[in-house]
Amino acid sequence: MKIRTITTGFHFHPQFNEHDFDNIASLTKKAKEWFQQKGYQVQTIRISTQPWESYVTTKQELQTITSSFEHWISQHTIDYFNIGPCKQKEHISWIPYLLKNCKKGFSTVHICNDTEIFYDNIKETAKTMKTIADLEPQGFANLRFAALCNIKPHTPFYPASYHQGKNPSFGIGLENSDLVYNAFSSAGSIISAKEALYQLLTKIYKPIEKHALGFSDQYGLQYCGLDTSVSTSIDKNESIAYAFEKLIKGYKFGQQGTLSIARIITDTIQSIPVQKTGYCGLMLPVLEDDGLSTRNKDHQFSISDLLLYSAVCGTGLDTIPLPGNITERQLYNILLDVASLSIKLQKPLSARLMPIPGKKAGDMTEFNFSYFKNSSVMKY
Repeated sequence: MKIRTITTGFHFHPQFNEHDFDNIASLTKKAKEWFQQKGYQVQTIRISTQPWESYVTTKQELQTITSSFEHWISQHTIDYFNIGPCKQKEHISWIPYLLKNCKKGFSTVHICNDTEIFYDNIKETAKTMKTIADLEPQGFANLRFAALCNIKPHTPFYPASYHQGKNPSFGIGLENSDLVYNAFSSAGSIISAKEALYQLLTKIYKPIEKHALGFSDQYGLQYCGLDTSVSTSIDKNESIAYAFEKLIKGYKFGQQGTLSIARIITDTIQSIPVQKTGYCGLMLPVLEDDGLSTRNKDHQFSISDLLLYSAVCGTGLDTIPLPGNITERQLYNILLDVASLSIKLQKPLSARLMPIPGKKAGDMTEFNFSYFKNSSVMKY
């Protein structure tokens, strides 16, 4: 288990300057040091603002402010920044300018709320995903963009993260699929798996909460909570897909039994007695897990299957490699399904879709990224 991210949120305003950022960065780095001194490995530290439409009125302002963020995080060794989601259709087309000019910047779009689908936003988001795909080799820039459905503030995981409120705060997200793998390896049966996972996660999560509250007390930075989501690893021995297969013996991830295991995991992580924030669900990012990557190459599941699993488990569609010639209408349809499921079930979902120029269904991806495991482009 590792701490994937410590994410500090803060309120940006027109008078905000580099000195103000120094204070935010200093607190974020202190939080990293705090947990490292407790024996934890911290992979990244990140910052997020409130939704950017509250402080940006023109495309030039967007470029100026985000360029400042890019410079400031470089000066302070912060890994990434996120300016949160927008809601206005006319602003969605500005996001490629941010991603083109700021290689460490993230942003997102709201495509629904709890009662209404924003059809125009979905249409513009699909168009924007196609535009973003041409910004970097292999369509990689879409890693930093997603469509959000009922995502609340203070989610530590990117790309969905954004802040709310005048006071700065922080939350924690983990890379922890190894815990599920270990719990299920020792459980022996589906009946005992839930209790084994609950006991292990509670044992691990409670001390993290204690240390986070201790840091909050000492430094005055509000603690929003732990996103208890299961986040995956490209290490074969930590794969969430292979953890599933410890219980559905004789079957592979994507075959019968997968849905039931997804429900067991989510029910368990949502019951852990700690202060929670974010998704608190099971993440199934195709390109960020060795087993998911492999089972995708084996054609054991489809996009529709992943969306089905989201009904009981998790976070939607994440790092989905798609053909470069996928149409805006096809992307629109995928996003519409995610939004519809989110409204029907009243749960947070997101979609991070990655059209890959020049690739067709069945082709292998060729990413050179330490957190990706290459897989085959999925058929729509």
